[in-house]
Amino acid sequence: MTGTVILTLTGLLSRFIGFFYRIFLSNVFGAEGMGIYQLIAPVLALSFALTASGIQTAISKYVASETSTHDYKTSFRTLWAGFILAMALSIACALYIYLYADWIAAALLLESRTAPLLRIIALSIPMATVHSCINGYFYGIRKTAIPAVSQLAEQICRVGSVYLIHHICSQHNMEPAISFAVVGLVIGESASMIVSVIAILARAHHVFPPQDQPYEGHKLFSRKRRSAGHLPPASGAILTTYRRIMGQLLQLAVPLSANRLVINLLQSIEAIYIPNRLMAYGLNNADALGVYGVLTGMSMPLILFPSAITNSISVLLLPIVSEADASGNKSAVRRAIMTSIRYCLLLGFGCTAMFLLLGRAAGRLLFHSELAGSFILTLSFICPFMYIASTLGSILNGLGKTAQTFLFSVVSLLLRLAFVFVAIPVYGIKGYLWGTLASQMLQTLLCTISALHISHKTHEA
Repeated sequence: MTGTVILTLTGLLSRFIGFFYRIFLSNVFGAEGMGIYQLIAPVLALSFALTASGIQTAISKYVASETSTHDYKTSFRTLWAGFILAMALSIACALYIYLYADWIAAALLLESRTAPLLRIIALSIPMATVHSCINGYFYGIRKTAIPAVSQLAEQICRVGSVYLIHHICSQHNMEPAISFAVVGLVIGESASMIVSVIAILARAHHVFPPQDQPYEGHKLFSRKRRSAGHLPPASGAILTTYRRIMGQLLQLAVPLSANRLVINLLQSIEAIYIPNRLMAYGLNNADALGVYGVLTGMSMPLILFPSAITNSISVLLLPIVSEADASGNKSAVRRAIMTSIRYCLLLGFGCTAMFLLLGRAAGRLLFHSELAGSFILTLSFICPFMYIASTLGSILNGLGKTAQTFLFSVVSLLLRLAFVFVAIPVYGIKGYLWGTLASQMLQTLLCTISALHISHKTHEA
């Protein structure tokens, strides 16, 4: 509960800042500019899925089990091993995006104006990997304050830097470009990385005495040992330990990363082809990007605002349920499932009622857009389903049911993609909104059936 409260309060504050930041961006760059900005999101999502997402979860899971037995030394080795793997992937990914930005923009995103933005966000990928691995460690030991503070630092520095750049441009009568928002993203990631690194160094100093620091890796390549031409037995044992830990991490991280890569690939296809299918419906390029920008840059952030609560619960449920399952505490698993369903339903129906009552007015007041208000009304119905699916999915992952959650996500995304390619050219953006609702209902139904089946089995046991 303490961890959830910390993450929720920080998440709500961060989303509050980010929400008004979106309003600022939409007013400065317009709907078309927001559409171009949102088109780079799939590239970021794919890079994170490839480099850090699976390894972060693996670090969190193994650190949780290791620290439950007070094996702090091994937990730091787990972090260090995961960090090495993730950084190698992230550097390769960043170089690829930077070097092939023009091709990615034209051939994959179908919008050549995103090329300079891709080169800028490539710089943020290694930074995001650093704080993701460190956050995975702190989630594992249930010290949620550090990820919360790093998230808040990222948001404040990102928003503050863009406001400052815009102010300087206004003072010099310069027209601000959407690339300034991407520069702010890099600045925010660097701030989050700095906070995370300071926190993990402080943690290492607190847990280990100076003569027993956890990062043995730097001892392996000392000048004396390099000159000797061989590694002493102790260093060989350390290398063997790290190889074993990396193997364990990869056993869990590779399936998770592959799953998330496939899911993010499908989501990227969806995001890229929404403007394209809107043009097939009859809109020109500017109007299609404008509708896409209103949907993803204005309406969806408002709908997703309350999910800060369920996201916090989901992050913490995975190590808690994993630990309970490993120790054979079936009643704790059952309580997690039933409590999640109950409170997510309450939160979801409350948010749906609020958006139905205030959605149209919020679109006019906050974004000066009737279209945004119309989208909010339609999307309000997904709230209960979205919140339940996210928390139950985390529980199922904690129980080792990653194949099930992957299958559920893929099936729901394929349904939504069918609406993108079939319904949008006929019904316009309404076809996509109907597909979003249908796919979210399907995913929630599948997750609920699986979770209730597990709950029933644990109750009988």
